[in-house]
Amino acid sequence: MKAFMLGTAGVAALLGLCGEARAEAADVHEVQEVVVTAQRREQSLLSVPVAVSAIGGDRLAQKGVVRSSDLASVAPNLSVNSAYGDTQPNFSLRGVSVANEYNANQASPVGVYVDDAYLASRTSHGQQLYDLERVEVLRGPQGTLYGRNTTGGAINFITRKPGLDGDNGYVSLGYGDHNLFEAEAAYEATLSPGVAGARLALTYKKGDGRIDNIFPGGKDPNSTDSLGARLTFRAKPSDDLDVTLKLYGARDRPTQAAVHAIGVGANGANPITGYTRQGLDFDKVDQDKVGRNAVDGYGALLRIDYHLAERLTLSSLTSYDAGKQQLGQDADGSPLQVLQIDWGSKFTQVNQELRLAYAGEKLNLQTGVYYGRDRVRTHNNFQFFFLLKGIAPFDPTLTSSGFFIGQEYEQTRTSAAVFAQGDYRFDDHWSATLGLRYTQDKAEYAKGRAYIGDYDFRPLISTIPTPGPYDPTAVLPTRSNDDSAVTGRAALTYTFDNGRIVYASYSRGYRAGAFNGSGYLSPAQIVYVQPETVNAYEIGAKGRFFDNTTSIAAAAFYYDYANQQVQEVVGPVAFLRNGGKSTIKGLEVEFDSRITSDFRLNGALGLLDTEYRDLVLSGISLKGNELPFAPKITAVLGFDWTVAHPAGGDLALDANLSYSSRQWFSPFNAKNGNERLQQDGFSRLNAGVTWTHDQLSLRLAGTNLANEKYYVYGLDLRSSFGYDFLVPGAPRSITASLRYKF
Repeated sequence: MKAFMLGTAGVAALLGLCGEARAEAADVHEVQEVVVTAQRREQSLLSVPVAVSAIGGDRLAQKGVVRSSDLASVAPNLSVNSAYGDTQPNFSLRGVSVANEYNANQASPVGVYVDDAYLASRTSHGQQLYDLERVEVLRGPQGTLYGRNTTGGAINFITRKPGLDGDNGYVSLGYGDHNLFEAEAAYEATLSPGVAGARLALTYKKGDGRIDNIFPGGKDPNSTDSLGARLTFRAKPSDDLDVTLKLYGARDRPTQAAVHAIGVGANGANPITGYTRQGLDFDKVDQDKVGRNAVDGYGALLRIDYHLAERLTLSSLTSYDAGKQQLGQDADGSPLQVLQIDWGSKFTQVNQELRLAYAGEKLNLQTGVYYGRDRVRTHNNFQFFFLLKGIAPFDPTLTSSGFFIGQEYEQTRTSAAVFAQGDYRFDDHWSATLGLRYTQDKAEYAKGRAYIGDYDFRPLISTIPTPGPYDPTAVLPTRSNDDSAVTGRAALTYTFDNGRIVYASYSRGYRAGAFNGSGYLSPAQIVYVQPETVNAYEIGAKGRFFDNTTSIAAAAFYYDYANQQVQEVVGPVAFLRNGGKSTIKGLEVEFDSRITSDFRLNGALGLLDTEYRDLVLSGISLKGNELPFAPKITAVLGFDWTVAHPAGGDLALDANLSYSSRQWFSPFNAKNGNERLQQDGFSRLNAGVTWTHDQLSLRLAGTNLANEKYYVYGLDLRSSFGYDFLVPGAPRSITASLRYKF
């Protein structure tokens, strides 16, 4: 940690002492100022004392960020994993994540927002990556200004809204390998200049599975099938009133993510079925029942900003979101029906926030109240050993075998909070931030029941609420738990005469408790785990260099993490547990440089050191182990280069190379036979060439051009089914597209 602190101290010294070196080339341009709303008010990215990355919508597309999993290439110490491919992304920031917990009722410790509105359902987190103004990634606990308290950070997708100044839009068409067809369009109409306007955005993607399935007649996993629409109205009847109404809907129907089932026997053989992947290429599977991920989402958002006085603004944010998922998952990764799961749930949520903001010459103050409520209705179906006649090593005289477990429950969470944060500028150099938030959370688990049935899906035996003959009317009595917490942030910032800053901050983060959504064999498995907390200490520095052609931001941090919610698989059941204590420390550096007017270089480096100080699972001490999904090194380096001007247009090359070092998929690391549940260090190369002439652009782009083989998720299913469950990452993809702006 001392090295990290010294590194940031060195950057701070550079910020204060480095002279205004003149660029030698006459055509060097300044890096553009980026405005963010990380503290819920507009500020320059380089002046806000928060570790935040921001990238515009056009640059997202240029970097090949077309899926939620691609976001790992836009910020340091950010990784994305999922058991369901692109359907339910799990974000990890600075080692804080939901880990390999996969149930629909759990909230992410990294809050996901669209236009400042919190999205509780993780299933809907990947449906908003089109027609974006920018994405902001805030690293560190968000326990003051954001809608729900989180221990890891926040990702805010900010969509384009009407600018009330003329009509504009674009149409984009693309075609790629695996018969991928992409179409995106937007049209903005100004109904009355400066007063009213509307913007409609559409997206459609359809493509075959990116992983080949050799099973006769079997579907190829990892296909693409999505449709989305967003309609935004904006009215500004006076300088004091600004109203935005957004309506959206989305529908996804891709096939499930591919599964590699690697057995514990010789040559990766499953000791129960004898199946082995030996002889199969990494990008191939042999799965008989590849499922489909059917996800629907829709909602509305109303934002009203009213200037009560010259320096006083009242804002209201109201949102409603709903949807459903039916995820069919061949979880055994084999041509045998060993484990088939249908994950079904419906969700609804509402958010309401009222915020009063004062913008003075020395004091900026925000205070407000928040209320959120979300409900998930779950009906899961687990099919075990549905094996047909003649399948060795099972009895060939059987016409069928196997059993299923059905699980149903509802979970409702409410969160109410009052908050305030002030930023006070003492003089031209010193300023301070102080924020506090008091939150009350309540969780209810209701209508819970589970039962075991036969091959024909006839329920026979109840396991919840009480073991015994199946009773279709019996449910577990409602269980509820209340939590409350005081969180906040304090920071001290020094601004140099040249505009560069150094800051030191303390943040208190909190993530509400949760019920174990995996319990289905006994009422005793429906446990409630306590809230997790983190005390985060950070020092950072930001500024521009070399005639304002280069921006640099650096931060070093130290976390005391307690009661982390982790998952432990015991037999066929996953249990949510409270871990003990852990520490996280690290360093981040980002830069963006305009070398010449035609060449731009940018990159980021994240270093992490994570360690469990107190954690026991399955009777095994995991003290000293690394946190899962927390690679020690994440790095990205990219460039944009306009190389020529053929046919009156601009020909540009762009590329970015991202790297992630080894990461574990389980808190056990290599203990207890989990050594396969990891991914060694790997790199991904994305690149493209674009020709632009006036409003028209043609682009040829590729992602993972070296076709790197890597895993993004792993789960231990050895004790019940004799194999490790591993999900491969996306293979190489090349797409050609045409875009016309008007």
